[in-house]
Amino acid sequence: MDTKKLATSISDDNKSTKQVFGSSIIASAPRRSNARMVQNVLLVWLDKNIDVGNNPDCRNTLVQLRRVVNTVEIFTDDEECIEFVRTIENNDKACMIISGALGRRIVPRIHHMSQVDSIFIFCINQKYHEQWTKDWCKINGVFTKIKPICEALKTAAQLCEQNAVPISLLATNVDTTKTNLNQLDCSFMYTSILKEILLTIKFEEKHIKQFIAYCREQCAENDLELEHIKSFEKDYHNKTPIWWYTYESFLFGILNRALRLMEVDIIIDIGFFINDLHRQITELNQKQYRINHISKTFILYRGQAMDVKDFERIRNTPGGLLSFNSFLSTTKNRIIARNFARRSLQNPDLMGILFVMTVNPSESRTVFAEINDVSFISTEDEVLFSMHTVFRIGDIKPVESEKKLFEVHLTLTADNDKDLRLLTDRLRQDISPGETGWYRLGSLLLKMGQHDKAQQVYEVLLQQTTNDNDKSNLYLQLGIVKHSQEQHSEAIKCFKKSLKLSQKTPNSNLLILAAIYNNMGCAYRKMQKYSDVLSCSERALALQQQSLPSNHLDLAASYNNIGNAYAEMHQYAQALSSYQNALAIRQHSLPPNHPDLASTYNNIGNVHYSNNKYKKALTFYEHAVEIAQRSLPSSHPDLQKYKQNLFSVSQNP
Repeated sequence: MDTKKLATSISDDNKSTKQVFGSSIIASAPRRSNARMVQNVLLVWLDKNIDVGNNPDCRNTLVQLRRVVNTVEIFTDDEECIEFVRTIENNDKACMIISGALGRRIVPRIHHMSQVDSIFIFCINQKYHEQWTKDWCKINGVFTKIKPICEALKTAAQLCEQNAVPISLLATNVDTTKTNLNQLDCSFMYTSILKEILLTIKFEEKHIKQFIAYCREQCAENDLELEHIKSFEKDYHNKTPIWWYTYESFLFGILNRALRLMEVDIIIDIGFFINDLHRQITELNQKQYRINHISKTFILYRGQAMDVKDFERIRNTPGGLLSFNSFLSTTKNRIIARNFARRSLQNPDLMGILFVMTVNPSESRTVFAEINDVSFISTEDEVLFSMHTVFRIGDIKPVESEKKLFEVHLTLTADNDKDLRLLTDRLRQDISPGETGWYRLGSLLLKMGQHDKAQQVYEVLLQQTTNDNDKSNLYLQLGIVKHSQEQHSEAIKCFKKSLKLSQKTPNSNLLILAAIYNNMGCAYRKMQKYSDVLSCSERALALQQQSLPSNHLDLAASYNNIGNAYAEMHQYAQALSSYQNALAIRQHSLPPNHPDLASTYNNIGNVHYSNNKYKKALTFYEHAVEIAQRSLPSSHPDLQKYKQNLFSVSQNP
């Protein structure tokens, strides 16, 4: 039996235009450290003689290592260390320092792991260990002193950050007007909506202070980064956002990691900087290209390494769209870019990629800027793109005689690019078009099944608002989240809080009250409290009938919920009547291949099946399958359910 999806639509008049945010710390992947990672790389140090508590040399070594990589995991037991590395998630990379005494035994066991980026052997007898390490390409050297290790480690960590820019792909054979959004790359949608959201938010000094407090907490044992944070606090407004972005400090890693993993709470905290950085790039773009109407096409380059499987995804998407979902650093200098691409070629897990990008400023409103004059580093002929820049994939070919180095040709999408325009319009249409700011992001996360992250957004907003209308809406959204998490009792508590706040507001919006009752009814149904389901759903329907035309789709949702309750109570005549009312509205207001029509036909088929009217059930199941096959992916569970129902009824005489 189909369960109607929760009604979440709310009129624009009841959505606050005030945008607020705060900090919400959540647990990351299982790790031994208490602090969250603020880079895309961590350091694992394995030596059975490490004694940070009692050995001053060990403490000093740890201090120096943390100045390079903020997250350092220390092990004296090799089995525990290997198991930890095996469980590293989220495509994070580990640099490893292994003692000479353990290296020869441990390296063969961890060298093949994709989590391991590079290995450094720390020993006394350098010549001895240089002999056997030649056979292992991930080993970046044999060292007897900590200073040269830190220098080599810094280079390796920087490469890990360079390679961690998130990429999304969209094939050309995808019909964006018909494809279910759940089939599209989530990160493409997240960053597309995020970019729109952040530009609507007014950030204040308190937001900068909240971010600084978070950074101090995560870098509490890193004296160098604490100095950088102090400078950031003192001089943020005295230097440009681009200067801070290119400065070798905590900011670059935190920002790119948050966008790569869609760490919503961190994105909320650092939103002021994303906003400022985008606006500076836009201002420079206007001065450098728009005012002078520059229309000449030019070439930019970007060199990086990429996992073999990710490169194969690009190679298997010819002519498709490729989106860089963070801010994107490129250069006019091909040699600089190629050198970046070549640096990781010794790693068997990686391919060297030289992106060759064709850009015509007159054809695209995408913002980018030459930043040599405002960058901390002014020697790389750098051009910086704002987040979520989309390119069209062109030729892919090997570079010279290098087996693992490829050129990937990209063309910046024009404003009239049909695929991109259709997809962008579809996203704006489907993802809470009546909502703004963080409310819209919460709706997107909920739609995509990211319930925990949606909960983070709503809880942060709830902590920051004092407006009863806003609180009522946020408790409604949290109730929907709890329902999706199968926490139905908690969902009911949230819905009741929402209802209480909404009812105390003068001139309460009847449709808001209807949405609360409808969602409450859905939660009660999961708890098998069918009399409560009927009570809530009938109240919702009565409120909707006072405010909506008779063929409005929200009425169909209420009729469907009432039908579900009667069906569960085996009162099939009442269930059939409610389902038929829902069907009549949906036939009038929806396109003929809409999935909601399929679910309604399936529900009516279920009623006839329960009444042993198998021929009638067969007809409705056939309609459900026919529509679902045209509107849902072949693996969709609803389609499988309809097919199973059709098969079952066909087995009856």
